[in-house]
Amino acid sequence: MRRYNFWSPILLIAVALIVRSLVTNLGMLFGMSQESASSIAMIAMVIAALIMFNRMTKARRKK
Repeated sequence: MRRYNFWSPILLIAVALIVRSLVTNLGMLFGMSQESASSIAMIAMVIAALIMFNRMTKARRKK
């Protein structure tokens, strides 16, 4: 386990949680119910995590 990057998974989790809370708050601000805002936020969180993961692995492949 040489030269393992501990920041990548921490950054991935942090971005996913920030996106989820931001989308939930924006949805509730625009008048959505908490359940529907939470559902949309979960979808946005998964999309953000996938995009972030693809960008991190693409940068690693080029090295």
